[in-house]
Amino acid sequence: MRVGELSKRSGVAVPTIKYYLREGLLPAGVLTSPNQAHYDEEHLRRLRLVRALVDVGGLSIASVREVLAAIDTRESLHKKLGAVQEAISQPGTTELDPLAIEDVQAFFARQGETECADVTESNVTHMLAAALSAARSVGHDHFRDLLDPYLEGLKIIAQADVDYIARQRSRDDVIEAMIIGTLIGDAVLKAVRRLAHVQVSRDVIGDGPVDSTS
Repeated sequence: MRVGELSKRSGVAVPTIKYYLREGLLPAGVLTSPNQAHYDEEHLRRLRLVRALVDVGGLSIASVREVLAAIDTRESLHKKLGAVQEAISQPGTTELDPLAIEDVQAFFARQGETECADVTESNVTHMLAAALSAARSVGHDHFRDLLDPYLEGLKIIAQADVDYIARQRSRDDVIEAMIIGTLIGDAVLKAVRRLAHVQVSRDVIGDGPVDSTS
């Protein structure tokens, strides 16, 4: 297909496709003439993935490049998943509280987890330490107590995620499901978690008036 058809099928504008080509996010097409190139289904798949990373994930071009590099390694799918998770996790610039770092390290030690335990090397762990630092800064030093029950609850979700990924037929489908499932899953989790709060709050706290004297 030519770039016009690639644009139509992907929903990505031609100038944006050309930009992705210049940035190396999309492989060059096969030249059919000095000014024309042919693109195939693999280009379409990669383009849709890039679009998801940018539009759904809100990633920068540099971060997208990291994700694609992780995908293209010859590592196992498990290691690819870890690399992708690191690439799509944005640690930000929050100053980390040393006590929050200790809390994270203690949490990983309790769980016997070593794969991404170093806060200086893992974006995922840095994000967790940043969240606990933010909690400490507003007086919620004991938010760390939620880490273990959070992990136990999230293992159920993780099992569903991995089962969804494993059902895909081809390696490319697995990788695509891995990324899209993580990005969209994050958004879905936020919404469903709020629904769960409403249901549990109704049962535990009730909807009566607040006693201002207590």
